[in-house]
Parts: sequence; C-alpha cells; structure tokens
Amino acid sequence: MLEIQRLRSDKDGVLTGLLKRNIDATNTINEILEIDSLWRSSKTELETIFAELNQLSRKIGVFFKEGKQEEASQLKLETISLKGKESDLKLKVDEMESKITALLYSLPNVPHADVAQGKSPEENEQIASYGELPVFSFSAMPHWDLVKKYDLIDFELGVKVTGAGFPFYRGKGAKLQRALISFFLDEADKAGYEEFITPLLVNEASGIGTGQLPDKEGQMYHSPEDDLYLIPTAEVPLTNIYRDVILPNEDFSIKLTGYTPCFRREAGSYGKDVRGLNRLHQFDKVEIVRIENPKNSERALKEMVEHVRELLVKLELPFRVLRLCGGDMGFASAMTFDFEVYSAAQEKWLEVSSVSRFDTFQSNRLKLRYKDEQKKSQLCHTLNGSALALPRILAALLENNQTPDGIKIPRVLQSYTGFSIIQ
Repeated sequence: MLEIQRLRSDKDGVLTGLLKRNIDATNTINEILEIDSLWRSSKTELETIFAELNQLSRKIGVFFKEGKQEEASQLKLETISLKGKESDLKLKVDEMESKITALLYSLPNVPHADVAQGKSPEENEQIASYGELPVFSFSAMPHWDLVKKYDLIDFELGVKVTGAGFPFYRGKGAKLQRALISFFLDEADKAGYEEFITPLLVNEASGIGTGQLPDKEGQMYHSPEDDLYLIPTAEVPLTNIYRDVILPNEDFSIKLTGYTPCFRREAGSYGKDVRGLNRLHQFDKVEIVRIENPKNSERALKEMVEHVRELLVKLELPFRVLRLCGGDMGFASAMTFDFEVYSAAQEKWLEVSSVSRFDTFQSNRLKLRYKDEQKKSQLCHTLNGSALALPRILAALLENNQTPDGIKIPRVLQSYTGFSIIQ
C-alpha cells in the first residue's frame, strides 16, 4: 500500500510513476487527499473535544469537593452534549479512515525509476541470455506426449479425481519432482535462507498484507465457511511471519525460504498456451523471501537474481532474463526480473521465476518496521522470488533433454533422483 505521507508530499511523482503502468490515478489520489484533509481536521476537532471533556471532568470533581452541586450538574449537562458530538465525530473519522484505506488498496505500487513504461510483455527489456538452444536430429516431442510415453504424469487421472489443472505425478516423474524441490531447498540453504514449512491456508489479514487481497481478478481459492484462503505462493505465509513486527535496530537482513504447493484459479486462462504443465491450478514452488533495511534492498535484489541464475545454469537449461515494463509488473512490485527457459518442442520461452522488490508497499500493509539509530520506527523493504516454480522447469527439462534412447537427467539432479536417464 502506498504511504499517505508520500501522496501528500509527492503527488506529482506518484502520478508520473503510475503512468509507467498506463494508469492515470489523478481522480483516485485527489479523492484520497480530499478525504485525508477532512480526516485530519476532524481528528484535530476530536482532540479539542477530548481536551474539553478532560477539563470539564476536573472542574466537576472540584465542584463536588467544594459542595457546589448545582454548578457540577450544569457542567455534567455540557459533557453529555460534548460526548454526543465526540461519538458522532468518531464515527465520521472511522468512516473516512475506511474510505482512505479502500482507495489506497486500489492503487498499485509505483514502479522504480529504472522501470520502463510499457503495456505488454513484448515491451519487456531483455537483460541477458544464457546457454545454447537445443537442436534435434529427430522430431522433438512436447512434454505432454513425453509424460505419457514414460508414465511420468497423468493428467487424465487428475481430471477424474479433481479437475483440469490438478495432475498426478507418478513413478520417476514423482521422483524427479521431489529431486527438484530438494535441490532448490538445498541451494537456498547454502545461500543462507532459513527453511520453513508453512501453512497452506492463510487468513484475510495475511492476504492483505502481501497484496493478494483484495483479490480483484478472483485468482485465490477461498473457503467462505472458515474465511481462509489457499495460498497462491509461499510468499504470503513467509512474509506474514513478520506482520506487526518492529525489528529492534537497523542491523538486519532476513532470508526465508520454503517449499509449498501453490493454488491459483487461473480464471480466464484457456487455449494451447495452457496445455500440459504450462498452466496449472495446483503446482509446486520453492520461494525465497527477504526483509531488508531500505539501504540494502538493491544489493539484495541483485543477489536474488544471481541465485536464480545459478540454479538454471546448474540445471543446464537455456534461459533469458527480462526486466519487466510497468504494464507487465505485478500489482505490488516496484521492479521485477523474470526468468524464462526455452522449451525445445514448443519452441517458445516459458516463465519459471519472477524476482521482485516491493520497497515499502508490503511493509506498510504489514506494519513491518525497524528502529533506526534515533529509535524512530521506519518501514522495512521486502523482496521475493521463485527459486524455482516447478511445472515449466520440468516441462523444459523433459523436452530439452529428450533423446532417441530416453530423457537424460541433468548431472546436478542425479544424486537426488538415483537415476541418470528415464527410459
């Protein structure tokens, strides 16, 4: 959530930044500031009434002690009138606070200065590319055919038991999936991330804290009876560990990781681009999260990007790194780098990771702060990244490593799988 102080002091800068997302927020911000002005004047009036009530209370006490019952009773009548005004004004202030919060929730984060304006993925900036694209002397099979041939994943069984987008992994397919998860967690551990096993359902406050709620696109699964949400990513429970926390000093760099299944409704997704593993309702992912002093967030982002890069290099996959334009970034992001692996049989790039910095957008919602040298509370910066999301990694591994004799397993995974080829 954008800070109200930022809108007061740098309205034009915020408006200019949001234009990178192709959003003209003039009316919304003007409305916020108009209500905010009324809210502040009403708060001042409330404080005045509160002071008057305290003063009257003291006078009433003095009159009673002095036996001046009539004077005390007269002042009591005044307090009744003031308390009525106080009650009405409190209601008005609460209504204005709720309205301001709802309007602030509707505004996305302001893109970082280095983010380019753009409307679509075609306008993202390619930062780097790695590896050679595979060339086959035979007709390469897409992963949805490979998994049938080698009995690795059963999509039809998933449809029977649950529905489309909930596949069964079986045999060596399940072992390969587990190998990837273990590899990603071990690499995160080596990089200093503390591992957590988190809940898979969160409450509304947690969804609001990281920006998934309010859910304008209807992508989260919701259990209305318990008012709980299935997590779309481990980012939500991991980051919310520090909701309503004030870190005691400036010297901190918190690194968290966790593997979870992730659940997304993917409303509106259909067609050939969602076939097989390309887009699922339930999928596995290892997430990395960082909570940083604002002066360290740029360095932290670089380290996270490098961490993901090393994972893909070790998996021997061709990939590229993109810096997203304003119009293609997530709601809460100030800057995002996407990693895409090349899918040989599909002949296209598949996104497997987003690494983002959110600056104070999440921490303002979370009330996540630290004490600076003057012992004043300041908002932390938060960052997260997929390290990695498994479905498209698995799709690329199967497609790019297929041979006439079977599917070769990358060297780094063989100690985890216990086999070097799938036949």
